[in-house]
Amino acid sequence: MTDDAALLAAFAARREEVHALARGIHADPETAFEEHRAHESCADLLEDAGFVLERGIAELPTAFRATIGTGSLVAALCVEYDALPGIGHGCGHNLIAGASLGAALALAGQLAALDVTLQVIGTPAEEHGGGKQLLIDRGVFDGVHLALMSHPTPHTDTYDVLGSTSQAVGRWRATFTGRGAHAAANPADGINANDAAVIAQVAAGLLRQRIKDGQRLALVPQQSGVTNIVPETAVIDVECRALTMPEFETLWQQLQACFEGAALATGTALEITATEPVYEPLLQDEVLGTAWNAAMQRRGRPLNGSLGVMAASTDMGNVSQRVPSLHPFVGITGAHGALHTREFAAHADSAEGYRLMDDAAIAMAGVIRDIATTPSSRAAVLARAAELARAAELARASEPDRAAEPAEENRQE
Repeated sequence: MTDDAALLAAFAARREEVHALARGIHADPETAFEEHRAHESCADLLEDAGFVLERGIAELPTAFRATIGTGSLVAALCVEYDALPGIGHGCGHNLIAGASLGAALALAGQLAALDVTLQVIGTPAEEHGGGKQLLIDRGVFDGVHLALMSHPTPHTDTYDVLGSTSQAVGRWRATFTGRGAHAAANPADGINANDAAVIAQVAAGLLRQRIKDGQRLALVPQQSGVTNIVPETAVIDVECRALTMPEFETLWQQLQACFEGAALATGTALEITATEPVYEPLLQDEVLGTAWNAAMQRRGRPLNGSLGVMAASTDMGNVSQRVPSLHPFVGITGAHGALHTREFAAHADSAEGYRLMDDAAIAMAGVIRDIATTPSSRAAVLARAAELARAAELARASEPDRAAEPAEENRQE
């Protein structure tokens, strides 16, 4: 089935509300784990449309699940709404929220005929905190057969979603502990923790020539002090990224060695703790991707090659490793500047940004409808969902403590 008229009509009836909500989220940015107003506005809109709401799910006050329908195929639309500190919606999460909500509203009246149960899952803390992994760990995605969302970018074309992916990323906090002393009277009695931080940064800088293309690392010192005291502690926040999990694990081992060497050289103690869950590489499901490409072409957005690997990371990658998923990157026409900038934040509140949001909403609704009504596609997605669920169960059994809780300071950003 490729006639989008019914979806367009259903969306048009709620379009002004969806736009008002997306504009409101943009105008009132809230950072990771603090998206209380966005959470409520999304939940209220869906509840008014007849969805059954669960607010504050999985011990996360700004997560929700809205459900409608009782069909045998369970489809999830993911909603993001956290903003970047100091920048606002420079990643376009207001458009992500509006597109998923719009898709849900467009589909809601057709679910009985499609034999679909539709869930809309509000997923906090994508920028920092790994909200989707926390939801995975707490069972929110159990029983879901497919999951979708869409992501705006500065690119001005629609790209073939198949083959596009993202990097794995992990984030940690390294704390060096030495011994304080008066910097003039008895400096030899001290152990300068800041020296260890400097050596670690130099070692990591020298490591860069050994790492492969597509791998990234970043270190941000957090320490403070005064000149007349030998620093007792020094803190560095660190992340590394790679295209595959084996490459990621190797890079992290290399980076850890930089910190361990710095501690050894200075006589400091070293503690490294994870500050949020690891974000895994994104897997675009082929069946969903093919349906998406066709849906976007129907919206008048022809394909122009593949973006390949995005030099970014998303916790939707974690969902995609466990549930057949789609996370297409779609360009706002005429947009310039990189993601995570004030320039792109302005594009996320532009007429072209909202036009893309509308097209993405109809396309995602069309994907779910087409999967549900095409027997071969439905069977393929269900088979893949069962395969991923079995693999996830085996992984949980062998690595029960893989995911890290977000550090308290990240909750309060």
